[in-house]
Amino acid sequence: MTIFVGLDWGGSSHAVCIVDAAGKILDHFTVAHDRDGLADLLARLRRYGPPGEMSVAIERPSGLLVDVLVEAGFVVTPIHPNVVKACRSRYRAVAAKSDPGDAYILADILRTDGHRLIPLRPQSDAIKALRALVRGRDDLVASKVVLANQLRALLDSFWPGPAGLFADIASPIALAFIQRYPTPESASRLAEKRMAAFLAQNQYCGRRSVADVLGRLRSAPSPTAAEAEADAKGELVRAIAGTLEGLVAQIAKLSSRIEHAVAQLPEGRIVMSFPRAGKICAAQITAELGDVRTRFQSEDHLAAEAGVAPVTYQSGKSRGVGWRWACNKRLRAAITCFADNSRHASPWAAKIYQDARRRGCRHPHAVRILARAWLRILWRAWQDGMPYDPQKHPAARALLASG
Repeated sequence: MTIFVGLDWGGSSHAVCIVDAAGKILDHFTVAHDRDGLADLLARLRRYGPPGEMSVAIERPSGLLVDVLVEAGFVVTPIHPNVVKACRSRYRAVAAKSDPGDAYILADILRTDGHRLIPLRPQSDAIKALRALVRGRDDLVASKVVLANQLRALLDSFWPGPAGLFADIASPIALAFIQRYPTPESASRLAEKRMAAFLAQNQYCGRRSVADVLGRLRSAPSPTAAEAEADAKGELVRAIAGTLEGLVAQIAKLSSRIEHAVAQLPEGRIVMSFPRAGKICAAQITAELGDVRTRFQSEDHLAAEAGVAPVTYQSGKSRGVGWRWACNKRLRAAITCFADNSRHASPWAAKIYQDARRRGCRHPHAVRILARAWLRILWRAWQDGMPYDPQKHPAARALLASG
């Protein structure tokens, strides 16, 4: 590469700096984040050579701007914002941030240290679609948790009975009950016959009898809110429950589509072959891994990206091991969820977890240790394109043979 481009991404505009192999600034400009601005960006970059011979540095690995550059044939190299922050003092005495300055820093880092950085490899359309579905579902699940906690807190403030009536306050039967009986007054005439009809209508599958369910509702603390306050909070309860009901239904639809999509991908079937990986968790892992086998240089690189490899601090006689903050947090959540589930189906995984607990590790730490062990196997299966086979796993096979 003889031409290096630094692009400081912004919400409405982007600062661009172009330098040559000697570090001389060839151009410095700003483009708007719209159709004409992006077209102007591509046209001005092409003046300095073919896209395949030009490398572009940017602080984010995804987004519309990145997709436009990749589709145009440019070599895009993501650089972590922490790297740019640490390098600002190399170029000025005052480490103040400016968009044009950061664009120049990005271009110069790419010029001097580009051999240390990994260019972005575009994922397939199927992986991009799965990633969009998975991440969107995760965000909706987070919103569901927020609304469920808000609903529970509101009920506890004036009528705590419905909050503990069913196992999950966000379940369809719980939301149906809350919308039908949002206040103590609305449920005051609720008898066993009417409760039995409600449970049958909503396909109640719990182990409690109708009398037990009704007794649980009546044994809750007595409401103290006056009529006007109870009516007002009842309206809020019905509004939150209705919003939550629609959200739960959409999450269920997305989950069904994700389960179908991950089963169609070769990478998805590899992850699903691991014990207790499931479909949703396997989809989360597959979406973050992608289908570019050269994306991670080694299993250690993958473990660091997944946040299950600790960071070692060492200077002289001082040495410490700490939590890895810089990582793909979505991948860490997915891989640790899988590891925690796997110990209930794999004796090998259970032994690693139990050994870590005996050494004094707390549950989250032991799960990360297990996740690190699984990543060694997942890395090999992902590279070879082969599903997991316990008979080809020497440690698992030896453990099974020993009984």
